[in-house]
Amino acid sequence: MRVLVVTAVPVERDAVTRAFGAGTEVLALPGAELHRTGAFDVLAGGVGPAAAAASTAFALASAAAESADPSPYGLVVSAGIGGGFAPAAPLGSLVVASAIVAADLGAETPDGFAPVTALGFGRDRFTPPPALVREVASATGAAPGPVLTVSTVTGTAERAAALRAAHPGALAEAMEGFGVAEAAERAGVPVLELRAVSNAVGPRDRAAWRIGDALAALTEAFGKTAPVLEGWHRHDH
Repeated sequence: MRVLVVTAVPVERDAVTRAFGAGTEVLALPGAELHRTGAFDVLAGGVGPAAAAASTAFALASAAAESADPSPYGLVVSAGIGGGFAPAAPLGSLVVASAIVAADLGAETPDGFAPVTALGFGRDRFTPPPALVREVASATGAAPGPVLTVSTVTGTAERAAALRAAHPGALAEAMEGFGVAEAAERAGVPVLELRAVSNAVGPRDRAAWRIGDALAALTEAFGKTAPVLEGWHRHDH
């Protein structure tokens, strides 16, 4: 089974590919590079849900056009670093999404924020295969729980509290998972999201961020996750 891994930026992509240890073949896509190592194609697709959705959709369509198999990928993974909700997801820890949630897709109303589903259209979450989530959590020690996708990174305690109230049990926030999931869903491919925590969700304190530690944790996580993903079949539940 081939796996497409989509990160936001090249430093995250390189953290993932380091886990595989083998030589990497670089394939050119319009505006991007696909780094192929064994069964894994890793793409730095851009920051935010729109860029993530567009780059994922293009990679999926390109692979299908070049293959006799109409669905050459068996799984798409949104991966990278992100913010963790303390104390459940401390710095350097791993989170695997049990739900990928668009936390700010909707409308402001006199009664507060209304998700797009409350407006009567669209969707605001995707659910990765539960069995795969459990296997990845077991292999890596990642905490399973909802991961929020936001277009604006949280920078205040008030906003962090509002997100936790709206999404009880949320473990982390990032900016790409929902976009990757939208593209994967339209291609009929299951999706997973795996994050290493580099900072706490809340007031921005760059001095407290641990980006290097989070990238190292991401590399270690994919080293442990690779055998799970290679042995997983999309019809496993």
